[in-house]
Amino acid sequence: MFASFVEYLREKGTLTTQELELLANASVQKRIRKNQYLLEEGEVSDYIGFVVKGSFCLFRLSADGEEYVMRFAIENWWISDFTSFISGQPSLCYIEALEDSELIRFTKEKWDSLLEAAPNFKQIIDNLTARNFEAHQNRIYSNISESAEVRYENFVQQYPTLYNRIPLYMIASFLGLTRETLSRVRKQTGKKNTPTIQVSNEHAG
Repeated sequence: MFASFVEYLREKGTLTTQELELLANASVQKRIRKNQYLLEEGEVSDYIGFVVKGSFCLFRLSADGEEYVMRFAIENWWISDFTSFISGQPSLCYIEALEDSELIRFTKEKWDSLLEAAPNFKQIIDNLTARNFEAHQNRIYSNISESAEVRYENFVQQYPTLYNRIPLYMIASFLGLTRETLSRVRKQTGKKNTPTIQVSNEHAG
């Protein structure tokens, strides 16, 4: 499991042998069952996880129990409630495994120590965080300005291996659409297969 993590990091930057040893000593490997929660509302998100295998959904519940999907995480993505992780405050979110999954996890204490002791690793994380912020901003803009068809096409391009692995209602929530609207859009696009043009999935989470 850790070897996959190292391969991912080496694609993003250069790490010294000492830095890799620090990462190995600080990390914990964990297997998560489908439908198991990594986090529930009211808990502090005191771990950050790298997804080696599987998929996760971070969502919030409204007062009437409606789920609002905030983000997904698939292989080679990071998952946490980053607001709670950074602040130490109780989370407003849930994180659920959508499939049987495998994670490399770091506690907040170990994570902070790594960023201080491993400058090359910190640079990789800083770059990924910046790209994630840009992707988040683009998604907000898309959801308030673009048509349902464009939003769905962008989703299929951004998540080429995920859009047929998760429930339709979660995709609809993530895109800010009703299930009926998304069903109509999928029919109009012929439930297209994975596109030939794929958008990079370099997100910090």
